[in-house]
Amino acid sequence: MIKVLKITFLVIAVAGIATILESCVDTTNASVKTSNDNSVSPVVNTKKPKKKLSQEFKSYWYSGNAEITSYTLEQARYGELRDGSAVLIYVTEPFLTQKQVKADRSNSDNVSVLKLNATKNFLTGIYPYSVMSSTFYPVYDNQHAIKTSLSMQEWCGHVYAQLNNRDQFEYTSHSYFESEADQDLTLDKSLLENEIWNRIRINPSDLPQGAVSVIPSLEYSRLRHTELKAYNAKAELQTGENLSIYTLTYPDLERSLAITFTSKFPHTIEGWTETFKSGYGANAKQMTTKATKLKSINTAYWGQNSNSDLVLRDSLGL
Repeated sequence: MIKVLKITFLVIAVAGIATILESCVDTTNASVKTSNDNSVSPVVNTKKPKKKLSQEFKSYWYSGNAEITSYTLEQARYGELRDGSAVLIYVTEPFLTQKQVKADRSNSDNVSVLKLNATKNFLTGIYPYSVMSSTFYPVYDNQHAIKTSLSMQEWCGHVYAQLNNRDQFEYTSHSYFESEADQDLTLDKSLLENEIWNRIRINPSDLPQGAVSVIPSLEYSRLRHTELKAYNAKAELQTGENLSIYTLTYPDLERSLAITFTSKFPHTIEGWTETFKSGYGANAKQMTTKATKLKSINTAYWGQNSNSDLVLRDSLGL
């Protein structure tokens, strides 16, 4: 009798855990692998010669301000489109390559980076999602991003992931799900989707085109629970008189990302679309996340932290 009760309790417990997981994540392609199969990810040179910065670039990016741009967001999640907002914050800052953090003071070892903090906020029914990624890319456009990280919060829990550029890419992830839990792995160096957004702002004409090997964004890998590794992709740059579009298409992931930006400097991001499967199992369907530019300001936001500065959010439509 005791054995029967134990078995019954175990079945109920397992079923309960499965229900919780399904209520908090998109279970399509939800298996997480920690293996490091990077057959499509060739090792590349760590650094190239530094590219000269134009006076136009220096005047814009070293003015003592950050560029803040707001967007209306239609986010595909669990098979439905969710209304929300997104903000891109670009700013240059000194970066320590050894510690891989922002430098507190002037140092000959500092590297000047263009940092992008990208945020998303949207609701899934009763509970909210808050997503933020940070990518630090050298302004000299001579190596991969030195670091990129992701944090994501919602009522089921929160996760944090970080990729550091050292001899190889070193990836660390912490999740509240047992199947993901704590992960540490290394990856051969390939193009990072996260760094594309920085490279567009620096020199879009130098973006790779044709067949490429790309590590998808940390956000996508987390939301879709796909293995973080390099995937075969097709990259295409369409250049127009006013606007240009850079598109990455991943056949194996049935996914595409298209970023629209101004053809002329400072190559501001006007919006983007991301098409992928959203939903559960056999009911998953191709859907498109869309972000459309609202407003943009250039300001030193880090010093605007009093109640009287709240009015500045109106300038961004937030």
